[in-house]
Amino acid sequence: MSQMKHIDNIPSTPGKYKIEKSPYNRLRLQFSLTKIIFWSLVFVGLIFVFFYRSPNSVSNVSSDLSRRSLRTSSYGGPVWEKKIKSSAKIRSKNGICVLVTGAAGFVGTHVSAALKRRGDGVVGLDNFNDYYDPSLKRARQELLERSGVYIVEGDINDVALLKKLFEVVAFTHVMHLAAQAGVRYAMENPGSYVHSNIAGLVNVLEVCKSVNPQPAIVWASSSSVYGLNTKVPFSERDRTDQPASLYAATKKAGEEIAHTYNHIYGLSITGLRFFTVYGPWGRPDMAYFFFTRDILKGKSIPIFEAANHGTVARDFTYIDDIAKGCLGALDTAKKSTGSGGKKKGPAQLRVFNLGNTSPVPVSDLVSILEKLLKVKAKRLVMKLPRNGDVQFTHANISSAHKELGYKPTTDLQTGLKKFVRWYLSYYGNGKKSAQ
Repeated sequence: MSQMKHIDNIPSTPGKYKIEKSPYNRLRLQFSLTKIIFWSLVFVGLIFVFFYRSPNSVSNVSSDLSRRSLRTSSYGGPVWEKKIKSSAKIRSKNGICVLVTGAAGFVGTHVSAALKRRGDGVVGLDNFNDYYDPSLKRARQELLERSGVYIVEGDINDVALLKKLFEVVAFTHVMHLAAQAGVRYAMENPGSYVHSNIAGLVNVLEVCKSVNPQPAIVWASSSSVYGLNTKVPFSERDRTDQPASLYAATKKAGEEIAHTYNHIYGLSITGLRFFTVYGPWGRPDMAYFFFTRDILKGKSIPIFEAANHGTVARDFTYIDDIAKGCLGALDTAKKSTGSGGKKKGPAQLRVFNLGNTSPVPVSDLVSILEKLLKVKAKRLVMKLPRNGDVQFTHANISSAHKELGYKPTTDLQTGLKKFVRWYLSYYGNGKKSAQ
């Protein structure tokens, strides 16, 4: 019950010209076609060699598929449908019915709980992969199911399952949070990012554009799309064509894909660029999380610094503030304008920053944790690696404040205090180990 307390409180016509019919033009056209065919064959051959001949690629792909199989636990039948319909039942006036993908994830858990708490219908979907300790995801699942949120175990790339869910429930909204997270892991397993963040997003949008009525969609982009941008604070109007990591590139690709489906099919789509989310029930791969673990174990923790001893800082944003921003995006999302895959008029397309607007040096984060844990950290100062990490992030949230009513209220000290309290409660009994 103590673990539940926190959550319970808690977008010229081309000129015409006449082609001269000469033997020279025909020969030139044939030569061009020959070149196109030749290089196309070369490109296909390279893809074949890379994916099917390279030992490393084969092991990566097979490992990824074993971790992210499209096979889902059995679904269908009256009992299964009854659970989904019960979870999706709206219990408040003017409530909405939301399919939350990645519901057993960090943000997904908090958003699902917040929606359910105010009386909305919520059905979760998660594949429970082992990118990090699945037992933490199972614990979140138990937490949500005690509050009445049913999580379907399945993959967003399982189109048959997605279609089945929409046959059982006419969702008014989709909160798409399922994704492969993390900047550094992309260097080990790039295929997982394409599988989840691009192919998975396309599958979700494909199903949504085909159902009738089409739901409004809110999905998680990332502050990583700002990449090598040096103008601060980051604004939604800034350029995002210089990604510093594959993760960032897939999220940028997602924004372009969202634009396409909005333009062609009339889907109402809102993208949210999250800035370094932290808090109870968080992700173990995040720095604040494994810093806490390693400080308690007496291990050294890496403190990165940029060139010329430059400070590395992040716009740390507390999970409750992020959840409020997600609900604000859902509440202000307009209806999609398509029907059965055909657009009938212009549809809403938006993107917002959800940050805290107060970047904090990572060294200060460690100092706060030292005081809260009452343990001195063993700091190991290192150069910022060339693995996709950027030196700083800083959100301009004026658009989110104006359009969504978004207003973060939790400073880093307060948020970390709540996180440490949860961490010690969850891991402090000695029966669990933070992986």
